[in-house]
Amino acid sequence: MIAHADTIPPARHPLVSFILRWVLTTNHKEIGTLYLCLSFALFLIGGLMAMVFRAELAQPGLQFMTADFYNQLLTLHGLVMVFGAVMPAFVGLANWMIPMMIGAPDMALPRLNNFSFWILPFAFFLLLSSLFMEGGAPNFGWTLYAPLSTTYGPPSTDFLIFGIHLMGISSILGAINIIVTIFNLRAPGMTLMKMPLFVWTWLITAFLLIMAMPVLAGVVTMMLTDRHFGTSFFEASGGGDPLIFQHVFWFFGHPEVYIMILPGFGIASQIIPTFARKPLFGYASMVYATVAIAGLSFVVWGHHMFATGMPLATELFFMYATMLIAVPTGVKVFNWVATMWRGSMTFETPMLFAIGFVVMFTIGGFSGLMLAIAPVDFQYHDTFFVVAHLHYVLYPGAIFATMAAVYYWLPKWTGNMYDERLGKIHFWSAVIGLNLTFFPMHFVGLAGMPRRIVDYALPYAGLNLFATLGAWILGLMQLLFLYIVIKTIRGGEKATDQVWESAEGLEWTVPSPAPHHTFDTPPRVE
Repeated sequence: MIAHADTIPPARHPLVSFILRWVLTTNHKEIGTLYLCLSFALFLIGGLMAMVFRAELAQPGLQFMTADFYNQLLTLHGLVMVFGAVMPAFVGLANWMIPMMIGAPDMALPRLNNFSFWILPFAFFLLLSSLFMEGGAPNFGWTLYAPLSTTYGPPSTDFLIFGIHLMGISSILGAINIIVTIFNLRAPGMTLMKMPLFVWTWLITAFLLIMAMPVLAGVVTMMLTDRHFGTSFFEASGGGDPLIFQHVFWFFGHPEVYIMILPGFGIASQIIPTFARKPLFGYASMVYATVAIAGLSFVVWGHHMFATGMPLATELFFMYATMLIAVPTGVKVFNWVATMWRGSMTFETPMLFAIGFVVMFTIGGFSGLMLAIAPVDFQYHDTFFVVAHLHYVLYPGAIFATMAAVYYWLPKWTGNMYDERLGKIHFWSAVIGLNLTFFPMHFVGLAGMPRRIVDYALPYAGLNLFATLGAWILGLMQLLFLYIVIKTIRGGEKATDQVWESAEGLEWTVPSPAPHHTFDTPPRVE
């Protein structure tokens, strides 16, 4: 039979083929790469916003912007960093690594995986486009407090609400995919208690996502109906209560901060044993501690609201619950330190980032315990002390952990070793930048400098200048990180299959670079 000319598919342009390959891919490694690229791009955008408003705060008085624009940048910085930089980065790592760690050929629901990624660029386009709309971007802080976001919010708030819905859908679909993959596609012989800790922490994070994200979706929908459909959920004159908003938001918001930190715990638990050349100390207690943190994360939200006039018994409950959640977290820190104890340690870049994570996350944890003491919180509340605490937990906890993971697995992904010298420069500049930025904030906060305000009194000027210098170092050094990653992708010293001397786990049994398809026949785990 002769094929007619019109039935032969026309040859596609190479660029079209390239675009279609990436848009339509269902391969977990490619989707993982897409997530990581998107999160890094948004990380740079969120970081640029921070550098701009830190430049404003370098000196007292108004230098570069109006108070309204400052508030817009502040709001978008929070939203972009939480939903755009941290969460997609961890989902990208999960996509890349979980199938390889459990000996699965791919994620359980590959098409859903593709869909849950491609929702995100549109969500962030909606969010960032609000900067160019009439009335400007949302300007009420990333916590979206009513009535600032309902009665007084700019018209672009609706785009923010729609964007958050899309991000929430993406997160929930991604979480379902991860749970199904872990439960159904583990290699024969891999029981739950033989899973790597990164897989464990992500399994628990996925359950947190499924429980927390619908609450956020609910509360932003109530904002929408308050704005346009005449309801009064958060409007006191109509019988509502703005405090309800805070309660519902933080019921999502506190599990959310653990969603952003648990995968980081998992990464540290992979890296530290490798470079300490010892098995992880207390594997079972690490798993139980993670479950305990996840359970308790739903009963501590009120510590954000000590100053709102809660009944004394309620304040006491939240205060003790918050102190209680410090116990399983302390167990984890103890286990990491015990793993390093008397190990034959070497300090490659992933290990440096992992140790930096443990040390600075612990500092952030201690300032969190200070904030948990209700009577003292009245002094700290809404000052820069809270900003210092938040960033000491989140930056090392999420960003350092992600960077440690990239340095740790990049040789496996690309087949090339990264430049160790440049990696160490990146680490030390990040540590100096981080501490220079956020450490002074503890002191200006204790002295009473309020957060989210564009101008400040003269006595705070010296420390603020330090913080701005640190922020600029921190921001500019991320370009070095980008350079290191691109340089590694393009070539360099070839990595072995094992990459690291004492790395354990299924992902190190596949060749470097990792083939497009891994584990067509599942490996047996003894």
